[in-house]
Amino acid sequence: MSSPSTAATPARPLSLGVIFLTLYIDLIGFSIIFPLGPDLLRHYLAVDGQSGLLGGLLESITSVARALGNETHLPEVLFGGVISSLFSLLQFVFAPFWGSLSDRRGRRPVLVWTVAGTAASYLLWMVSGSFWLFLAARLLAGAFGGNLSVATAAVADVTTRAERSKAMGLVGAAFGLGLVTGPLIGAFAARINLLDYAPHLAAWGVNPFTVPAGVAFLLGLVNLVWIQARFRETLSPDLRGRSETPRLRNPIGAILGLDNLGARRANLVAFAYALAFVAMETSLVFLSAERFDYTARENGMLMGFLGVCSILTQGIVVRKLLARLPEKTVLILGLAHSTAGLLAIGFAPSTGWLYLGVALLALGGGLVNPSTTGLISLYASAEEQGRVLGIFRSLGSLARAVTPIVAGAVYWTLGASVLYTVAAALAAAAALLSLRLPRPQP
Repeated sequence: MSSPSTAATPARPLSLGVIFLTLYIDLIGFSIIFPLGPDLLRHYLAVDGQSGLLGGLLESITSVARALGNETHLPEVLFGGVISSLFSLLQFVFAPFWGSLSDRRGRRPVLVWTVAGTAASYLLWMVSGSFWLFLAARLLAGAFGGNLSVATAAVADVTTRAERSKAMGLVGAAFGLGLVTGPLIGAFAARINLLDYAPHLAAWGVNPFTVPAGVAFLLGLVNLVWIQARFRETLSPDLRGRSETPRLRNPIGAILGLDNLGARRANLVAFAYALAFVAMETSLVFLSAERFDYTARENGMLMGFLGVCSILTQGIVVRKLLARLPEKTVLILGLAHSTAGLLAIGFAPSTGWLYLGVALLALGGGLVNPSTTGLISLYASAEEQGRVLGIFRSLGSLARAVTPIVAGAVYWTLGASVLYTVAAALAAAAALLSLRLPRPQP
């Protein structure tokens, strides 16, 4: 029997390029909504009023903010956190399922299903004239958010063990590039409100965000066509359905049922780091605005700088380091840089220190993500790549579900220094745990 990497070798140059573009397109659509949070809240409050689902949700959020002693900023922050958390919770539930299903059915059909479901969620968003429809669209998007784990498993299928982690840097580069491009497109597209030209379309659910939603939907269709035309199946037929793990019924069972020591520890490292990084994502723009009077434009430049540094690290630096150093060493280096970056941001006395902290954090994250993904893939057997990497992505979604609300509450009640000290402690704890990671079997 040929090895998976040998079986897939003829398609490798095409497959890696196709996987990269698939992820890039998907992540542009995913992140288009990022800059629209406050405007979404204001719009649906104007449409639905204080009654109904949105009113009840906002009243609960305001009560929490009042109890925490901050009714000025916290309600808006918590609202954005709740919307983000609901999406991530659905992704947490379904990512292991999609990964496991791809181990049985193959990567290509599962990618088609997840991309099609994601596109359908954008179509529903286009006609979300009420808050409950918008919420349904986000939940649908979260349920079909298995694209990243399945595509990552495909990378594992078409690479040898020696080059696995370096190839994962391409996944990280696509992720970073998409997260830079998407918000820019979303901010620009949101300037076009179809209701300004045709108010009667409101009866059909058209809303001020129909254009950015439509752009995301078109990107989903383009991705579907691209996958159908160019994506070749990467999982060998003789490897499908060979995993001894029973079909997954819930994500908790999937995580607890992970009997691979290396994969368990590496997932715990990744989860701790994700908590720290998402805490930064949630609060950075507030810190810069509060401490240095940053405008939206200046915050955009800061986030763009973070994205560019991350792309360069994952696309160039990490590949050179992994050619010389083992994944475990690169991972520890990344966590050390991340710890220093979080402390520099949290206690930054000037914009120079702020940018230094962001650069250190971007460098650290650029080293952590591909080395962690590579290690988890190397710990797993060929027939369970989808399942194990699905669990990995599911834990990342859990971090994104929990952290925005908690980090927002900590930031506005205890301050940036406390939040970033806790985040740095999590990154340092992940570094210490990394020292106990076993060496992957050849």
